[in-house]
Amino acid sequence: MGWHWFSDPDYWVSRLAFQRMLAVIYLIAFLVAVNQFRALLGARGLLPVPKFVARVPFRLAPSIFHLHYSDTFFAAVAWTGALVSATLVLGVFDSAPVWVSLVVWAVPWVLYQSIVNVGQLWYSFGWESLLLEAGFLAIFLGPAGMAPPVPVLWLLLWLLFRVEFGAGMIKMRGDRCWRELTCLYYHHETQPMPGPLSWYFHHLPKPLHKVEVLASHFTQLIVPFVLFAPQPVGGVAAAIMIVTQLWLVVSGNFSWLNVLTITIAVSALDSRLLPFSATALTEPPAWYRFVVLAVAALILVLSYRPARNLLSRKQIMNYSFDRLHLVNTYGAFGGISRIRHEIVFEGTDEPELTSTTVWREYEFKGKPGDPHRRPRQVAPYHLRLDWMLWFVPISFRYGEAWLERLAEKLLAADRPMLKLLRYDPFGGERPTFVRAQLFRYRFSTPAERRRTGDWWVRRPSGPAMKVTRLGPDGVVAAE
Repeated sequence: MGWHWFSDPDYWVSRLAFQRMLAVIYLIAFLVAVNQFRALLGARGLLPVPKFVARVPFRLAPSIFHLHYSDTFFAAVAWTGALVSATLVLGVFDSAPVWVSLVVWAVPWVLYQSIVNVGQLWYSFGWESLLLEAGFLAIFLGPAGMAPPVPVLWLLLWLLFRVEFGAGMIKMRGDRCWRELTCLYYHHETQPMPGPLSWYFHHLPKPLHKVEVLASHFTQLIVPFVLFAPQPVGGVAAAIMIVTQLWLVVSGNFSWLNVLTITIAVSALDSRLLPFSATALTEPPAWYRFVVLAVAALILVLSYRPARNLLSRKQIMNYSFDRLHLVNTYGAFGGISRIRHEIVFEGTDEPELTSTTVWREYEFKGKPGDPHRRPRQVAPYHLRLDWMLWFVPISFRYGEAWLERLAEKLLAADRPMLKLLRYDPFGGERPTFVRAQLFRYRFSTPAERRRTGDWWVRRPSGPAMKVTRLGPDGVVAAE
């Protein structure tokens, strides 16, 4: 049996670029876990891991934290993942034997899998599964001294196809504004976490918004099929996707979703688009070839349900059909919000509530708060609490398991929680009362911003949560 088809040196540099970029994303993901887990998932967090693993068996959520959990152990896992990812960014194992490359790339995948599977709502975003699926394929790409295996390159194309085509189909089946080309009249303003340029995008002329939507439909519904064409046509299709994903990077904050999609698309560029080559590449060992073919066969079998989902009128997005997130469904923004509401937490240190009580506002790092503060560039970093607070005004069921607990943490001046905030109006001291107010936000007009300097205009819409105080048994409503 000839194996000349198994490897392709024309993708040597794109494989290295993909690996480096993926390792950077892994590094960011583990640092996010390090910085945020105590407040969100720790033993005293909003949704503690120990309570989760006590009620959910290993077979439903495979994770090393079923064997043991402590906050110290979680921190060690996250820091280990960050350290290994950093070595991969630096190419420390580029010259390692094939089996070493497989083992080292498996480490961040196993560790991040363990975090995602106990992460509950905080890790329910599509880019978690996308990182795990791409990370699994990266295990089998081999070291720098060997040409990349063609079967894995094809699996990365299949992943990129599902990401883009799935997103396109969920739009066409979802909100009619995608079919009417009007969704971007609203989206730049109502997206979960606008970026520093989102105000400008929102105020583009409406015909340009329609052009944006048309470009999105073209890239997500037509270009994915061109990925499988011979080079250089397939590479041009990937390059078009990279350009449109860069557009999304500068117009909003979607964690590492867009950067990771760009990373996967880079793997589709051959030496005609990335004019670098390698010399004296070694032949892959026979055992490795059979491992790659077995993995490819497994992925093809597991692809049946995700592929059927793409064709289904009841398409679901961001769903994993297997517990290890090996082959998943993707998509976003099948529905577009027309109005933006934000929950604003306020506290007071006055001993009694009166009609003249002065309420002071907590400020979050990424979500809109102070109308005068310009939206920040956060991505590819991910502010998990800020993102989930965007969902709560859409449906309060998103916060029913943790919103009251968040108020309790603010009342207790919980240090891990306060670290997730941009500004604590009480300087680490305990307030006596906390409340949550609902505000309707919209971007200021150019005239309003020239006059006031405000990026947002907001008006109160009523209470989002009762005024609370800290009683002996936890949070209680103020009398």
